[in-house]
Amino acid sequence: MAVIVVAIPLSLVRPRARTGPTTGETAPATFVGSASCRECHQAAYDKWKGSDHERAMDVANERTVLGDFSNATFTHRGITSRFYEREGRFFVETEGPDGKPGEFEIKYVFGVRPLQQYLVPFPGGRLQCLTIAWDTQQKRWFHLYPDQDIPASDWLHWTRNAQNWNGMCAECHSTNLRKGYDADKETFNTTWSEISVGCEACHGPGSRHNAWARVPPMARSSLENKGLVVPTSGITSAQLVELCAPCHSRRAELGDYDHTGRLLLDHMLPSLLTEGLYEADGQQLDEVYTYASFLQSKMYARGVRCSDCHDSHSAKLLRTGNELCLQCHQREVYDTADHHFHKKVVDGRPSDGALCMKCHMPERPYMVVDWRADHSFRRPRPDLTAEIGTSNACSQSGCHADKPLAWVLKSHRDWYGRARLPHYGTTFAAAREGKPAIEQELRRIVDSALQPVIVRATALTYLQRYPGKDSAEALRAALTSDEPLLRHVAASSQADPDPKVRAARLAPLLSDPVKAVRLDAVSALAGVADDLLKPYQRDALREGIEEYREAQAYSLDFSSAGLNLGNLYSSLGDTTTAERYFRLALKIDDLFYPAKVNLAVLLSGAGRNAEAEQLLREVVAAYPDNHEAAYSLGLLLVELGKPQEGVDWLARAARGMPQNARTHYNLGLLLQQVGRLDEAAQALEAAVALEPRNPDFLLALGDHYLRRGLARDALAVADRLIAAAPGQPIGQQLKAAAEQALASGSR
Repeated sequence: MAVIVVAIPLSLVRPRARTGPTTGETAPATFVGSASCRECHQAAYDKWKGSDHERAMDVANERTVLGDFSNATFTHRGITSRFYEREGRFFVETEGPDGKPGEFEIKYVFGVRPLQQYLVPFPGGRLQCLTIAWDTQQKRWFHLYPDQDIPASDWLHWTRNAQNWNGMCAECHSTNLRKGYDADKETFNTTWSEISVGCEACHGPGSRHNAWARVPPMARSSLENKGLVVPTSGITSAQLVELCAPCHSRRAELGDYDHTGRLLLDHMLPSLLTEGLYEADGQQLDEVYTYASFLQSKMYARGVRCSDCHDSHSAKLLRTGNELCLQCHQREVYDTADHHFHKKVVDGRPSDGALCMKCHMPERPYMVVDWRADHSFRRPRPDLTAEIGTSNACSQSGCHADKPLAWVLKSHRDWYGRARLPHYGTTFAAAREGKPAIEQELRRIVDSALQPVIVRATALTYLQRYPGKDSAEALRAALTSDEPLLRHVAASSQADPDPKVRAARLAPLLSDPVKAVRLDAVSALAGVADDLLKPYQRDALREGIEEYREAQAYSLDFSSAGLNLGNLYSSLGDTTTAERYFRLALKIDDLFYPAKVNLAVLLSGAGRNAEAEQLLREVVAAYPDNHEAAYSLGLLLVELGKPQEGVDWLARAARGMPQNARTHYNLGLLLQQVGRLDEAAQALEAAVALEPRNPDFLLALGDHYLRRGLARDALAVADRLIAAAPGQPIGQQLKAAAEQALASGSR
């Protein structure tokens, strides 16, 4: 048996030294640990002690390890792993990074209920999470991916980046975590001030508060919030929810979280209601951690906060069963059969059908055994199941999974009638399928103050798929929205090819008070000519580029950060550095196609077309439905003198992206070049139908008609071109050519 020896100094993941309390009011607050809070806050401390937060992570020892390490074995997909203890230390014998069996020592436990994971130190300061976990309720080993074969080379393998604690898990399981990733050395120097989620994770560093508390009451200074960095009382519901959001959300990080309670988009980018993460109607689908679900709810809109249901220190529910909801909702109205139409007791036991949570918070299992409730508190909508295929609580919860949908629909109609309010899910489902003629409905959602902001922001992303008047106007309006999330989406979507337009729209956002919005503006404006910006805007852009570099460097253990920096340096004209970052992204994940596509574009621009072609062919082979890559490959093949093959790839892209006008446009030009004129006309007409005021598309179609002797058709297009671009001579020139052709007998 091959034995892998892991020689890693534990100093690489050591807890950082705590700094004691200071007495000066102006001294920066430092982290002092939860134990220092106990003397004055015994009741809160006792609730926290033993909670999921307090036990979020710990050193592996006889007290903390819950799994069976008595030489227990577990077999998954033909691989047998053995768990055992030796001299008070815990080990697993399992498949290693080379695909061969090896012995690995477990140094930390991770989580406590309903499952516990185990962390193994690897060279370079890495801690890796085993994908075999312990079910603390059923007392059994199980695999987190039971239906998948995951070879050692796969990103999901426990020794690879998907299971890397430093970047994937650490920030939400420890307090004052500093990731400390060095991209050049590919190492981590990850530290924390408290191994688990302590008091200061929510209240901020406590040294100044401790100093305030240790002097006699009469001598205490008037420190704001008694010296605590983060106020947790006297704040709005939205502010309190945002205290929980840094960990209870699906997100991308912009740097280490400093526990100061700043505006959320200053340190993270919450995921929107995107496909793969959420169903079209906003129900949780993947592991999304509550926050964005709660933002959709009427409860959030009406000021309900996390602590109205959960104890802030134990994280337990304040009450059980319907009593939790009846804190606010009238018992005589809602806790009755006239409302839920279910018996309260069935076969001598309480009925699930009479529980508020079963209908309004349907659960899904994550990590196999961890059932989590959807916090959007929605009404069951089996009618949406029938219309767009989303889940509904009646069937999804398992209560009526054995019944056909028609039975569920009839019961629901019999109880609640046929009338149903319109739901944005129908529009989102249509947008996901690329259905036409929904721009105005998306625009209505974006503009509606009655819709949750996260729904409006998601609609704005879908609206970009329909380039036209509604999309352009909505994006411009969102740039000046009072909502940071809308400004962020709008700023990150400004891809106008004209740098003058981008500068005019985005330069003011270089000084936006929200970090995420500033970074979006930097990404769009990097490389624009200085004369398009005012002097103070040029200064802001230079400062912003440094802020952008720092934010992306923090996440260079993920491929997306390498992609973003590659794009930045490409915009700045530094192709050597851009290539380095694109290749760094692919080194982390060689299937990360956006980096391959962008690297191919970069190489093609440098005349390295053979390398570019190879990269694009790798992408379309691995991702047959990646129509953007097919589009890029088609254009490249034309440049390489292979127009017939290029046509095939562009046609494939056009079929896959029917709403992408430029794809149809380029396909039409190429079909015209190879003599397939009827097909060329169809493609150019499709482009104009999608963007009827685009001068390039109108000119191409008019010119095509002229070349084929269709002067009357060309004349009609010329009039449209004149109306679309009245200040440009090209419309009049096309019209004159068409009139001359008519005069000479062309039809």
